[in-house]
Amino acid sequence: MKLIRWGNPGKENTGVIVNEVRYDTSSFGEDYNEQFFANDGLKRLGDFLNANEGNLRPVPDGERIAAPFARPSKILCIGLNYAKHAAETGAASPSEPILFMKSTTSLAGPNDNIIIPRNSVKTDWEVELAFVIGKKASYVTQADAMDYVAGYVLHNDVSEREFQLERGGTWDKGKGCDTFAPMGPFMATKDEIKDPHNLRLWLKLNGKLLQDSNTDDLIFNIPFLVSYISQFMTLLPGDVVSTGTPAGVGLGLKPPVFLKEGDVVELGIDGLGEARQLAKAYAEG
Repeated sequence: MKLIRWGNPGKENTGVIVNEVRYDTSSFGEDYNEQFFANDGLKRLGDFLNANEGNLRPVPDGERIAAPFARPSKILCIGLNYAKHAAETGAASPSEPILFMKSTTSLAGPNDNIIIPRNSVKTDWEVELAFVIGKKASYVTQADAMDYVAGYVLHNDVSEREFQLERGGTWDKGKGCDTFAPMGPFMATKDEIKDPHNLRLWLKLNGKLLQDSNTDDLIFNIPFLVSYISQFMTLLPGDVVSTGTPAGVGLGLKPPVFLKEGDVVELGIDGLGEARQLAKAYAEG
């Protein structure tokens, strides 16, 4: 299945994509949140779709597409997880995953504007493959890890590099600003993606291709990440883990390039759709 959410911020409805058509599943009666994933929601949603085949109304044209799940308990990210990206930043490839968090308030829809924070001069882009946890995970083995994955989603891990690297603290400062985690346009369930470790992912800035890579360049794969992270914290249903970005970020260009108002970012991953975000300067109110 391909799960979507749609509608105005704070008033989103649920939906699915079937044969490239977006259908409203509001009558299912549940949001796509922690309780949904924890209580066998994907199976129950599949049963609901079978029982209501031909009766669901399409999502009206022009509706905003939101992140495909409600705000999770955690958005976890892996830093420097592509060998070529580590090289472009001048960093050595990590011996263990670099783990940081984005604030859950950074979650945004795939086509929502990126708001450049007040006083920002180094807002950057990062196309990433993210995965969603399907059931509570603690001290998981690599052999069992994929049993805990519900699906996959396209993510732009927007980052303010000065806040992240030059402000005397953890990476989180530059990662959790409002709108810095646009996700979607949909979450594809695990069965929709044959091999998550062989997917092309790309990003364009104002029509110019800057990131163009494949998840086969990941240093730490998904089973390893699920197992590794679950040694340090409990992963809850609906939590999101973003697996890192390939080479081609603004920080790594010579000279570096960062987002300014009016820039357009387009990105995509094989099987997970495409997104488009307009950069806008922060404005009071």
